[in-house]
Amino acid sequence: MIPTVIFVLIIVNGLLFAVESPNISLFLAKNFALWPLASGFPNPEFRLWQTITYGFLHGDVYHIGFNMLMLWMFGRELELLMGPQRFFIYFMTCVIGAAAVQLIVSHLQGGMYRTVGASGGVFGLLLAFGMAFPNRMIMLMFPPIPMKAKYMVIMFGALELYLGLSGSAPGIANFAHLGGMLFGFLLIHHWRYSSQRRR
Repeated sequence: MIPTVIFVLIIVNGLLFAVESPNISLFLAKNFALWPLASGFPNPEFRLWQTITYGFLHGDVYHIGFNMLMLWMFGRELELLMGPQRFFIYFMTCVIGAAAVQLIVSHLQGGMYRTVGASGGVFGLLLAFGMAFPNRMIMLMFPPIPMKAKYMVIMFGALELYLGLSGSAPGIANFAHLGGMLFGFLLIHHWRYSSQRRR
């Protein structure tokens, strides 16, 4: 069974990817991908809505396939645990937080490239899964070894930080991934603090 929000996210992402053609792809990229704050001619200018819409666009079948698989694998239990409304708020906070970090990094680096993909939200889900089920054993695909969820989160976070600082993965928004994890962490702690205060 796929929970409601997960189902809707997969359908929306899949439909947008399925209807893409060269002309539609160009239109979507110009208007709804995340462009740097200083982008201008011949690149589209930044628009505020891009901090959300970029998370529903993907570059190729491997990109969307990986993100939707991770969304389904780690999001199902989290949506059941959080409830649909809170899960949606959490996911979108991670997407927007990832965009904010990416905008800062691209501004500092002087980059003019676009960013697309739900990876920031997905990495936020990885963090939440590791915090909710820290001792759950996960079988990684690469490498295919079992690992506790909490160690998986630490490993992925450290890897993204290394790749981002070293520039070893050009074309991948490593700091956006970290931004999704950071904003997810902050939101979870905000909810926990608010819950404790109500008690």
